[in-house]
Amino acid sequence: MKLALFILLAASFVSAAETPKPKPKPEFQYQTEGIQISIPTADEPRVTQFGPESVKAAVKYLEEGAISWVREKSCVNCHTTGPYLTERPALIPLLGKANEEILADFVEFVPKEIKEVKETATKSGHRHYPAAFTSVWRSLGLAEWDKHVTRKTSEHTEKSLRDMFERQSASGAFVSHGEVEIPHITTDFELSLQAARAITAAPGWLSGLKDEKIIAKVGKLKAWLKQPELKNDFDRVLQLQLAVYFPELVSSEERESALALLSSRQHADGGWSTRDFSALNDWHFEISDTVSKLITSLPDAAKPESDAYMTAIAIVLMRQNDVPVKDERIQRGIAWLKKEQRVSGRWWMHSLYRGNYHYITYIATCQALKALALCDELQ
Repeated sequence: MKLALFILLAASFVSAAETPKPKPKPEFQYQTEGIQISIPTADEPRVTQFGPESVKAAVKYLEEGAISWVREKSCVNCHTTGPYLTERPALIPLLGKANEEILADFVEFVPKEIKEVKETATKSGHRHYPAAFTSVWRSLGLAEWDKHVTRKTSEHTEKSLRDMFERQSASGAFVSHGEVEIPHITTDFELSLQAARAITAAPGWLSGLKDEKIIAKVGKLKAWLKQPELKNDFDRVLQLQLAVYFPELVSSEERESALALLSSRQHADGGWSTRDFSALNDWHFEISDTVSKLITSLPDAAKPESDAYMTAIAIVLMRQNDVPVKDERIQRGIAWLKKEQRVSGRWWMHSLYRGNYHYITYIATCQALKALALCDELQ
């Protein structure tokens, strides 16, 4: 009797020990000594008036978020330090000096020597090169710094670009892998487009290229971008960005078609929604149950509301393709962005990854400032 009771209690103890405890909700989005940034929420108050003070708040948010990440996490990523270093240098004339601590972190992660990288695969058999998206974001951030600050390609940027091409797949693409923030680096076209931006941003790098091996790799990238298997409508409108980096790869008909598609998705309130541009399962090579359940359970799942990232990127794409600021589509988009900024300086957006830290809010804030700058709204 006693033995049976002991066995029952022991079994109960083991069962309880094996039951995973739910992870506590994060208290802060970013935190380090002297910095505590709250988790973004949909109910954060909107600014009463967009202007110099709200722009300062946005800049402070971007600076402190990136600094916190470097000091506490210290890895190059697609949702915080990556967007910071790729977008902030271009805004120096309007927003002041960019943080060199972020630059130093990127430089530190450049490999000391370039080695051959072997292709690997996920458990489901999806083949890719490890750290491809990290290498692309690091190279792009360094290239944009060189473009806007030093005005010449540095040795560490050149080395980072060579390392990036070690992670290029045989097709010529840079293959996405692992779960990341929708829509940042979810499709191979989007990631490969960032690589194209990196090599065209680095001052004089492409025109001065003499390494035949790298020249061939660049050729394969361009060939893949010219005739890719476009995964969704988000990829299709991103052809407008490809037209900026390599104009010869996008025909005038493709450009007009992409502009028409983008325009057709503008909402009545003036904004755009990221979720309008892809079926759920077409965002990535593999959508987990966690992500699927999160997105399908959102209150606006059936009819997605406008969001800050897609509204900002839509304006950026139109301005990069010479749509005038006075165009009604852009004016309505600007009005939406100005109205939707929050008192913290951020532009709120629900993360479509895990719905906890809402890092897409950081990405959206970077893009919102870029969009407003291209429309002379940060003067």
